[in-house]
Amino acid sequence: MYERAARPGGACRSDELTLPGFVHDLGAAVHPLALHSPFFRAFGLADRVRFASPIAAYAHPLDGGRAGIGYNELDRTLEGLGADSSAYERIFSQLAPVADHVADITTHTTLGGREHLRAAVAIAAAVGKIALRRFRSRSDPAEAMLAGLAAHAIQPLPSPSASAVAVALGAYAHGRGWPIPIGGSQAIVDALVEDLTAHGGRIVCSQEIQSLAELGGVAAVLLDTSVPAALRIAGDEVPSRTRSSLRRFRFGPGVAKVDFALTEAVPWQHDDIRHAGTVHLGGCADEIRAGEHAVANGRHAASPYVMVSQPSLFDTTRAPAGHTLWAYAHVPNGSRQDQAENITAQIERFAPGLRDTIIATASTPADRMETWNPNLVGGDINAGATNISQIIGRPRLSRTPWRIAPNVYICSQAAAPGPGVHGMSGYRAAKQLVHDLRGGSHGREPDTAAQSR
Repeated sequence: MYERAARPGGACRSDELTLPGFVHDLGAAVHPLALHSPFFRAFGLADRVRFASPIAAYAHPLDGGRAGIGYNELDRTLEGLGADSSAYERIFSQLAPVADHVADITTHTTLGGREHLRAAVAIAAAVGKIALRRFRSRSDPAEAMLAGLAAHAIQPLPSPSASAVAVALGAYAHGRGWPIPIGGSQAIVDALVEDLTAHGGRIVCSQEIQSLAELGGVAAVLLDTSVPAALRIAGDEVPSRTRSSLRRFRFGPGVAKVDFALTEAVPWQHDDIRHAGTVHLGGCADEIRAGEHAVANGRHAASPYVMVSQPSLFDTTRAPAGHTLWAYAHVPNGSRQDQAENITAQIERFAPGLRDTIIATASTPADRMETWNPNLVGGDINAGATNISQIIGRPRLSRTPWRIAPNVYICSQAAAPGPGVHGMSGYRAAKQLVHDLRGGSHGREPDTAAQSR
């Protein structure tokens, strides 16, 4: 394996970004699919990496000291929502018990068996319920929670793709929760590297491959790259029709990130927010809808949607004293604006006194996210827009979307099933590769993850 950086992992790495001893995750910090992904379940990730599991997957504060808390236990979540719980219950009551099946379906693994069929029907019904919502409420905490989940897609609200993201993330939240790796997300990469080398694999770091010619006569190549980079590296090996299709692939909005070193935990107005590993900031559903609409149209939101992770509440290895805080705001793709003040203000809105706890910050505008991983073009952490066409066909509409040329495959999140730390893009690309090398490129699809187990 050739890695252009000095260490494997891309943005799925952990480092001391602010002060010595304060460990921050560069990219993903919380991992909803770590325990649900079919690949990670088969790989036994939970046996190789220690995870902290907060009792609440996420929280959504509102003005006036109110908040909706997405506890892992759906009943506890509904109890906290009180009279506003009915819509939330209708959406997730059928999905929470079958969260693993939801992961199977949403990661394009299998649709076999009655259990998967029932889960697929429940997913479709739930997506429809969310997609039909207008997200214009200024007071309903359940509506705000749904908007906060849907905003993970970094797409206009409402939309089918954002609704699908909300359904999946909510199912995982009330299934096995959203776990946090002890020591940082680097632990996941280290476990994968250890397994690769144990099986005879070799990693060559600090070497960027510019073209397939540099690799000699290898049997097959997997490209963990963006779509434009894959086209550049594969060159004339890509058939003209495929090249034309891949050139239509589009990137979505970006994120601007700020990491904080704090003297103490965030002073949230609502005490129960300390139970959550992730916090969605953006106010009511109407405010989030307006902000996401602005970003989708290339404008900076007056009140940005901000994602916050507070891992040191659950993992004492993250800071020698005090706490670390991870946050990003949605911004137009390629934005050069430093969002440190806007993100700080949005957190302070729901946690007065935050500024008094800050001892250091590290701010990364959207246009610099590529320095951590070139796949994050313009700060697009999804490696491609998650609109409905690029969810159905990623990176192109095909029964074999990972193969872009004879024995050349895309295995990054630019390929199906898309964004997230789940390992399924690489798994599916590898299964396709093995299938093709065995002479089955015109036959059936490769075996599913469930069958391989």
